[in-house]
Amino acid sequence: MKKINTICLGLILFLSLGHTYAQDLNQYQKANFILGQDTLKYRILYPENMEKGKTYPLVLFLHGSGERGTDNQKQLTHGAKLFLDQTNRKEYPAIVVFPQCPPDIKWTHRLKEKSAEGDWIFKFPTESGPTKPAYMADQLVNKIVEEGNIDPKRIYIMGLSMGGIGTLEFLYRWPDKYTAAAVICGGHNPKLVTKYSHVPIWFFHGGKDDVVPGKYSKLVYDEQKKYNAESKYTLYPEANHNSWDQAFAEPDLVKWLFSKSK
Repeated sequence: MKKINTICLGLILFLSLGHTYAQDLNQYQKANFILGQDTLKYRILYPENMEKGKTYPLVLFLHGSGERGTDNQKQLTHGAKLFLDQTNRKEYPAIVVFPQCPPDIKWTHRLKEKSAEGDWIFKFPTESGPTKPAYMADQLVNKIVEEGNIDPKRIYIMGLSMGGIGTLEFLYRWPDKYTAAAVICGGHNPKLVTKYSHVPIWFFHGGKDDVVPGKYSKLVYDEQKKYNAESKYTLYPEANHNSWDQAFAEPDLVKWLFSKSK
């Protein structure tokens, strides 16, 4: 009987924690951004006790390839709880947006292939303009800014993996929009850096990343550092692709991001 009671108690606690987690994420309101015949699903978190007439920072978060879909839920898997932290919500009230990229498309036109040695080789073509989800996300940001609740001097972007690559490409395509950025296990073409060299960026990467090779973020950082002393690079030597776990645990990440202003 004692064993059964222990199991029941454990189950209740598990379900309770799961319910609490779901409740937390439900603070991100579900919404659809419609542009012509196209729809971009997104979640949006507003500051607690949001004041009418006051402007707030905006954070755009780009998820990775594993969170693509149509459920308007999976994009909250990584990163969403960072902005639900009560200390962060109190000290850094902001409007936070998590758009969801549909399946079978990306935030960029990134291509990859394996070399004869088995290494990943990435290419980042930009000539054909943004992908549809990227364009939609950019237009969504414009719409939110036009509503009058955003401080245009404090618009931030961050992303991981596919979203980290997307973050750098968003900076390239719309360089005057963003104040600062965080790029986790991403990367891009370092030759494009001069377009957004004025934007401070904090890069994070795992030393054992076998999905997005660390050189693709390090090369961008090395080039960007020539122009922007505020940029940073953090390497986790033993981390694989999920370096976001350690990045989100960085005590100064949110503080650093929100400290930047145009």
